[in-house]
Amino acid sequence: MAFGAEELRVLRRALALALHPSPVSDEDVQDCLRLAGAVDEAVSEGARLRAFLLADLARYRAALPGTATGYLALLEDVLGSGYQPGADDLAALRALRGNPVAAALLDRCRTAAEQAVRARLAGRSHPSVPAPRPLVPASRTRLLALPGGRSGADDRAAPKPKTPNSPPAKPATPEPPRPVPTPAEVFPPKRRPTDPPHQLAAG
Repeated sequence: MAFGAEELRVLRRALALALHPSPVSDEDVQDCLRLAGAVDEAVSEGARLRAFLLADLARYRAALPGTATGYLALLEDVLGSGYQPGADDLAALRALRGNPVAAALLDRCRTAAEQAVRARLAGRSHPSVPAPRPLVPASRTRLLALPGGRSGADDRAAPKPKTPNSPPAKPATPEPPRPVPTPAEVFPPKRRPTDPPHQLAAG
């Protein structure tokens, strides 16, 4: 990542402000924000390029030995960016060790793999600070207080405690008893059917 002259000026200004805080103009703030955005974009672009190179390396490795030239060139590029060679790379380089470039890369990858193993073993030999245990999640019993839960039903069933200043509860007035219907109301008398008008006239 290379900075231009204007970006270096902004970077020096930002470092000076970090070391010696002082009032900052709006222009300086905007310059620092633009520089931070440019750096973030460059980092993201570098990550995308690295992912592309690793995917391309895997494709070239899968097509060996016909792609030996392209594979060796890509492997050398990703090794320079901090790539850690794996077992597949070591096996591919062993198969290509008749090539001088492959033989040199094989030695380089073996050295990097050995250093990585030593670093892992050294890290395991020293007791590390135990990682903090995850916190136990909060109790979920309060969910029962939602409408329809057990706590909600218990709250409705249980009488609410009286406060000292609350007025005394009024006694509930009993409802009047429902009157018992009489037999005549239950079984009303049948009415006698009336004669048709023409029969009354004939009579």
